Formats: sequence, structure tokens, C-alpha cells
Amino acid sequence: MTSYTIAPRMRVYNTLGRELQEFVPRAPGKVSLYVCGPTVQSAPHVGHGRQAVAFDVIRRYLQWTGLAVRYVTNITDVEDKIIAAAQDEGVTAAEVARRTTAQFLEAYRRLRVAPPDGLAFATEHIPEMIELISRLISRGHAYPAGGDVYFAVRSFPGYGKLSGRNVDELVSGARIEPGEHKRDPLDFALWKASKPGEPVWESPWGPGRPGWHIECSAMAEKDLGFGFDIHGGGLDLVFPHHENEIAQSEAAAESAPFVRTWLHNGMVTLRGEKMSKSLGNVVGLLDLLASSRPEAVRLFYLRAQYRQPIEYAPDLLTEAEAALDRLWSFRRRLGAAAVVPDADVPDAAVLQAFRSAMDDDFNTAGALGVLFDAVREGNRLLDAGEDANPIAAAYDEITAVLAIDEPATSLADLAGDLDAIAARMGISGGSPDAVVTALIDLRSRARSGRDFAVADTVRRELAALGITLEDGADGTTWHRP
Repeated sequence: MTSYTIAPRMRVYNTLGRELQEFVPRAPGKVSLYVCGPTVQSAPHVGHGRQAVAFDVIRRYLQWTGLAVRYVTNITDVEDKIIAAAQDEGVTAAEVARRTTAQFLEAYRRLRVAPPDGLAFATEHIPEMIELISRLISRGHAYPAGGDVYFAVRSFPGYGKLSGRNVDELVSGARIEPGEHKRDPLDFALWKASKPGEPVWESPWGPGRPGWHIECSAMAEKDLGFGFDIHGGGLDLVFPHHENEIAQSEAAAESAPFVRTWLHNGMVTLRGEKMSKSLGNVVGLLDLLASSRPEAVRLFYLRAQYRQPIEYAPDLLTEAEAALDRLWSFRRRLGAAAVVPDADVPDAAVLQAFRSAMDDDFNTAGALGVLFDAVREGNRLLDAGEDANPIAAAYDEITAVLAIDEPATSLADLAGDLDAIAARMGISGGSPDAVVTALIDLRSRARSGRDFAVADTVRRELAALGITLEDGADGTTWHRP
């Protein structure tokens, strides 16, 4: 893959300030990126996949430009919703978290989301959270009350700068719930006193567990330091979660900014409503990945720029599958050996158009438009008998960044079946790939000799193994979904 230096005018929409800004990393050539991961109370849905893919592509693109990216995300494995789910099931919160974490990680693996450089579990960072809370208390921004510890929102003058909300306007909707000991309805819990059946850790304020908001502040600062480059998450986290992160982190450090750039992805909707577990209108991500190619699901997500909402509907997945076939069919026409990375220079105009789209706030919709235009031109060149390798080389780079390239197919598990077909068809054996090539040659000769019974038998035998043959102007190619 070709390396590039960062474009001088890469612009991103910073939620902090609510405007497009030029992106300049804190340290030249390096990017620190933290993304809020899932709260693992139940299996992942399609909305979780959208966030994972959005930031996976952002990370891949930044790396493609030549930047060294440290990407950290977290698993919230202690939180009110996990405890409630455990109580409903009659198991421990740890059991729910372990099972559901495995489901999330498996879904992300299937989606081709690259593993993070750091995966932080909340339960493994309790000491850092206690230390951060202690700093807030010592500096007058938090107070213990009845075994709980609360952040004093009015002690932080910048509260509301991320979401654009005014503290005085928030008061009307705030209230103190029964059992809470906070002084002001706006204050939020940093530490919660233990209750029967809940996970518990010792602290200077008595046994208890952390509040949700303090978790990411402690984990991000430990791994990336204060003032890191990018903090990402879903649009639904802007308030109160990310607003509270800023307040507690900057109040504890008595410095700003906690994060230089905030990126938030849009929601997946179902019949016009945000897809969420609380609304009960979810489509299981693992179920979807069992019936669709992961690259088609990624393509579905990427057809909208990451900040925009995207509507889920089965027919849109069908369209994404068909679009993916158009992309892969072009590349199959050339074959894996057609493009030699050191010899074939990618089409500069195609890559520049791709960069222009991605440098405009990671506009994957525009980037896909560039890719499909390039494929149309590549097919035109092939139809005319002209050289399409420069376009194919650009195609390879773009689809690798978006992770929608066709995975290399292995036939090793079909070796015995292919040998049996070869024996039945009267051809010599060999490696699985060699047998398929020989069968395609046999079929081609049979078709030329108008022996359609043999030709149809070859196609049928291979199809029974999941190997599809595609006939084109440049000959016959095969693929295995």
C-alpha cells in the first residue's frame, strides 16, 4: 500500500465548536484516538456496527495518509444496565458482561473491524477512577454524600460547551431522585455506594462502584494522556456523557482541553426512529452478519457520511450486496496477478479524488462515488482491450482503506472434494486451485466442442461446493462467497 503525508487541508467537524476545522495532530505524524465502546448488557445491534465501522475507516484512512495512529476503545463492563440485566436473568453482572463482550468482539471481527491498539475494561481501571475522583474532591469540584460522590456541575464554568446547553436551562428538567444525596439536581454521580447484589470495590468513601461518566475519563487519560487528539462516539453520547467527561477531566487537571477534537457518528434508524435497546426496535448485528457478507454490511454503513443518520431496511442491504458484486466483478476480470504493486502506479486522478472526499470530514459517500466511477472506467478500458491496471491499483488501495475488498479465497478445505470431482471428470489432480483451473479449462473446451452436457456438469459440480463460475469477455473466473 502506498504511503502519503497528511493533506494540508484535512477538515473534520469538531463537535466542540460545532464547525469544520483543519485537523492538525498534537504531535507531528501521530494521532491519538479514543472511541467510547459498548455497554455490554445485551447482544450488539446494527447501530453498534455502524459506530465500529465508522471509526475503523477513520483510523484506516489516517494510517493510509502516513500517520501513526494509536487507537483505544473501551468495554463498559460495570454499569446500571448490566446490573439490571443480571438481576433479570438471575446471574452475576460479571457473567452478563463476559458473555456479551464476547458477542461484541465476534461481531466486530466478522465486520473486519481491526482490533484496537488498546482495549480498556472499566473493571480493570477502578484505581485510576478512585484517584481521579480524589483529585476532584481535593480541588472542590466533587463531594462525598451518604457513601456516594457527586460532581458539582456549577463548580465548572465551562459546563455545556460541547453540547451547547446552558446550565440555567438544564435546571428545569433536573431533579433529585429518591435515595440520592446530591446538593444540586444537576450534579452527577462519580461513585455509587454499594447495594445488595451489586459489584463492589473498596474506596475512601466506602464500598461501592464507579459512575458511568468517570470511567472513560480515567481510561482515556491513562492510555493517551491529557489533551489527546480525537475522542469519538455516537451522537447520543454528546450529552450528558461526553459533556460530563470534559467537566470532570478538565476540573481535575485544572487545564484544557481534555480532548482537541470530538467526532460523533449519526444514528441508525428503523422506520424513522433511532435504533436502541431501550426502544426495543433493534436488529441483531450477529443475525445480520449470518445472512449477509460483512463487506456488504460495511458498504451499507459507508454509503452515508459518518455524521449523517442512516435508515436500516432489508432492501438497502440487498442493494449493498448488488453494489459489492459490481465492485468485485471488476477486480475479478483482471485476476489477482494482474496488478503488480511495484510496477503498476495507481491512477493518480482516482486517488486524488478519493483523498478529496475523505479529507472533507471523512466523506465515505463521496469516496464510494469515486470508487464506482473508477470501476465504470476500468470496465470500459477492459471492454476496449486497453490497460486498466492503474485503475485497478487505485481500486486496491481504496477498497483496502474501506475494508470492502474481496478476501482471498482458500480452497484448502475442499481439497478432497475437488480431487473426487477431478477423478470423475477424468483430469489429473493437484493443488485445489490447480484442479479448479483444470476444470474451467475442461469446461471451456467442452463448450467450444458443443459438449454442453460436460460443461454443465463442471459448473454443477463446482456450484455444489459453493464455487461460482462467471463468464466474461476475458474468460471465466471463479469465486467462493
